[in-house]
Amino acid sequence: MKLTKYLALFIAGNLSLASVAFADLNSANVNEIVAGNSQFALDLYDRLRAGHGNVFFSPYSISSALAMTYAGARLETADQMAATLRFKLSFSRVHLAFAELENHINAIQEEKEVQLAVANSLWPQTGFVLLPDYLALCKQNYGTAIMPVDFAEHTDAARNEINEWVSDRTNAKIPELIKPGMLNGGVRLVLVNAIYFKGDWQIPFNVRLTEDQPFHVSPDTSVKAPLMQQTDEFGYGEFPGVQVLEIPYADWDISMLVLLPRDVDGLTNLEAQLTPENLKSWTTGLPTQRVHVFLPKFTVRSQFLLADTLAAMGMPDAFDGNKADFSGMDGRRDLFISRVIHEAYVQVDEKGTEAAAATGVAMLGRAASPRQVPVFRADHPFLFLIRDNQTGSILFLGRMADPTR
Repeated sequence: MKLTKYLALFIAGNLSLASVAFADLNSANVNEIVAGNSQFALDLYDRLRAGHGNVFFSPYSISSALAMTYAGARLETADQMAATLRFKLSFSRVHLAFAELENHINAIQEEKEVQLAVANSLWPQTGFVLLPDYLALCKQNYGTAIMPVDFAEHTDAARNEINEWVSDRTNAKIPELIKPGMLNGGVRLVLVNAIYFKGDWQIPFNVRLTEDQPFHVSPDTSVKAPLMQQTDEFGYGEFPGVQVLEIPYADWDISMLVLLPRDVDGLTNLEAQLTPENLKSWTTGLPTQRVHVFLPKFTVRSQFLLADTLAAMGMPDAFDGNKADFSGMDGRRDLFISRVIHEAYVQVDEKGTEAAAATGVAMLGRAASPRQVPVFRADHPFLFLIRDNQTGSILFLGRMADPTR
C-alpha cells in the first residue's frame, strides 16, 4: 500500500527529515510511540467529550507539539509529561520515533494522491537565546523552523504573524489560531504546528442521491440533514452495540472509520467503551463486503484551551511558574507553559474530506458476515476518526452529534 495518508502532524517547522531512516517504519520505536499516542488520544477525548455537542481535534498534532516541548523538559516536569503523553520510550528514542513517523507522513505528499501539508515552527522572543542542543534536536527530529518575533513590544503584530503563517499552511481553514488577548509581552516562546489534509474518497458518493432526511440527535429530537448514500464494497464489522465502517481515501492508505451505536441514544455507552483494546478489536482487519451506506455531510470547527485539561491529566508542573523545569530549552528554569491552544476543522461531503488543525504552545518566562446487504445508516450521533492505515496513527478524532451545527 502506498500511503496516501493525510495526516498533518504538527509541531516543528519545515520538516527536513531526510536524515531519518525510512526503511524500517514498523520498528519497535514507531509501534511503541503509536500505541502511546493512541492511548493519549482516547485519554484526551474522554476529557473533551463533556457535553453533547460536536467534537473534533487532531490528537497527533497535540502529541507532536507537546513532544517538541517535552524535548526541553527536565526532571519531574519531564517525568509528568512523559506519563501524561504515554511516552514509554527513553528520551532520545521518543524523538527518533516521532522523526521516523513524521518522515513517513510527509513522504505521502510525493505520491500526489491527496493534498497533505505539515508545517512546524518555533517563535522565540527576539534576543531570547535557546540552547544549541535543543535547537539541533528540534531541527533534526521535527524539522523545526525558527521565526523570531517581538512579543514584548509588538505583541499583536507577533500574534498576527503567527496566525498568518498558520492560515497560509491550512488553506485558510485556521485563520486565527491565537485570538486577541491570548498572548502578552511576557511570552518568550510559542511552538506551533499546522496541518492540512484534503483527500477524495476511493469511491465518491453520488451527489444526486444526497437527500435531506431526519438525523436523530436524541430519541425525542431530530433535525433535517443532508444524508449521502451509496452501496458498494467497504470494510465493515458488527459488534455488540456498534457497527463499524471503514471508508478509504484515494489509495487506501488513509481511511475514515465511523463507529455507529446501534441505538439512537447509544453514544454515551459507546464512549464509555472507547479503550485502545476495544478500538483495535473493532477496527482491525474489517472484512470487505457490500454495504448500503448513509452518511451525513457535515462541517465541524472546534477550538480548545488545553492547559487546565493537561494539568489535570497529570502534568501540572509544566504550567506552574514555580515548579516547571524547561532548562533543556534555555539552560535556566525560567520558562513554563502558559497556554496550549488547539483548533481543528473538518468538512465531509460527497467527494471526500478536507481537514486542518493547528496547535500552539505558549511559554512564559517564569462479527460474522450477514447474508443480506447490511445497512449502515449514520442518522444519529456517532464517532469518527481518520487513521493512517500503515502505522495505525490516529490523525483526527471526532464526535458528530448534530450535522446542522
